[in-house]
Amino acid sequence: MLKSFGNRSKGIIGLALGIAILAAIPSFALIPRFLGGNNGGNNNFGSAVGGVRIDANGVVNMAPEAILKNQADRLRTLIKPGSSEIREKTEMRMVSLKGLEDAVKKAMKDGKPGLPEDIRFLAGLQRIEYVFLYPEQNDIVLAGPGEGWKVDDSGRIVGETSGMPVLHLDDLVVALRTVNKAREGYGISVSIDPTEAGRKAFDAVMRKNRRFSKNLLPKLEEALGQQVISLTGVPENSHYARVLVAADYKMKCIGMALMPSNVNGIPSYPGLLKAKRANPNGNSMPRWWMACNYQPLAKSADGLTWKLRGQGVKTMTEDDVIEDGKVKGARKANKFAQEWADRMTDKYSELAVKDPVFGDLRNIMDMSVVAALIEKEGMLRKVGLNLPLLSQGKDYEIYHMPVPKNLPTQASVTNINGQLMITASGGVQVDSWGVASKSEVDDQIASNREQTNPDDYVTWWWN
Repeated sequence: MLKSFGNRSKGIIGLALGIAILAAIPSFALIPRFLGGNNGGNNNFGSAVGGVRIDANGVVNMAPEAILKNQADRLRTLIKPGSSEIREKTEMRMVSLKGLEDAVKKAMKDGKPGLPEDIRFLAGLQRIEYVFLYPEQNDIVLAGPGEGWKVDDSGRIVGETSGMPVLHLDDLVVALRTVNKAREGYGISVSIDPTEAGRKAFDAVMRKNRRFSKNLLPKLEEALGQQVISLTGVPENSHYARVLVAADYKMKCIGMALMPSNVNGIPSYPGLLKAKRANPNGNSMPRWWMACNYQPLAKSADGLTWKLRGQGVKTMTEDDVIEDGKVKGARKANKFAQEWADRMTDKYSELAVKDPVFGDLRNIMDMSVVAALIEKEGMLRKVGLNLPLLSQGKDYEIYHMPVPKNLPTQASVTNINGQLMITASGGVQVDSWGVASKSEVDDQIASNREQTNPDDYVTWWWN
């Protein structure tokens, strides 16, 4: 969330959070700061998910470049590239859930540490576009684009040619195991917010300082203090949760010009205001968050073929009203905040390549939508398939990461016609059941299922 306050001709006049400044001075943004910390973690996925780390105390931090390079070098010695067949780029890679369950079970019986890379990275699958049911084979097959993988310079596992992140087995397991929690309350979500006490302390500091200077920034950082990370619907110590937090944080960084998007057409919010020669609304507090962005699911008349449609993720915004340190309500966003959200939505697929954490976010949304669809339609029962390892929490345990709890606030200076701005919160919401509840018949997609059959293959994945 971003707070902006209008100009005043003289002095400092308190507004909302008690922030207003002389027209001639720069504005600044306050967002959570990811400080350094211990590298932590010993799994082959690496400890810095999306370049973000969490220490043993739950403090979130941005990993320094040297740490990311070290992680990338280490992972390249540990992670094997896969067979020539799995490295072949294809628009339709099939992954059998029945075969995947058996492959995990067999690998665990082998007694070797860790699972093979092809299992952990779901055979290089990069998106789930189709769900095929095969009742005669007691199987459900997930299908979408896939290829071999590599470790990029930040230690992320991405496609060899596309740069798109691969799906992770642990994220699929979390989606399957939390499918019923996902339809309760707020579903699956993350939000990063300052506390009420922090807002009030911030207000008090502003009232005591009649003029703004850069020396005021550390006092404001200290006043807002630790911002709180709230996660719902998924295990807080999972890779899935880490992706939610990292994507939310990086959206804030891009919005407030603390890191570039590296995508033409996605400026920072201050940059957009400058280009438009616009002043932030003096009483507005834009709040941005990312949510599911799917068209109604397509299905065949017999219910054996389903297709996910749409780019998967959109950015949304509204204006919050803050009184006495509390969020009192929301209203329609100003047109500039809406334009920034629309730009990020329109360019999301390009952004997901430039920074794979946004691709990871779309992947976990895909998997949660598929999990909700499987549960809603009773697909396991329809095909006679049981997945005790993957979906029921028996024997197989996901890798545990430190739980993200909080992060300090950071201030940075940006000049927008003498306006003062503060980010306060945002988030990600995964409404998987809402997506799974909307579908329409399209028999043209049935032919995709008819072109393949699990009985024709000896492995749990194929092209």
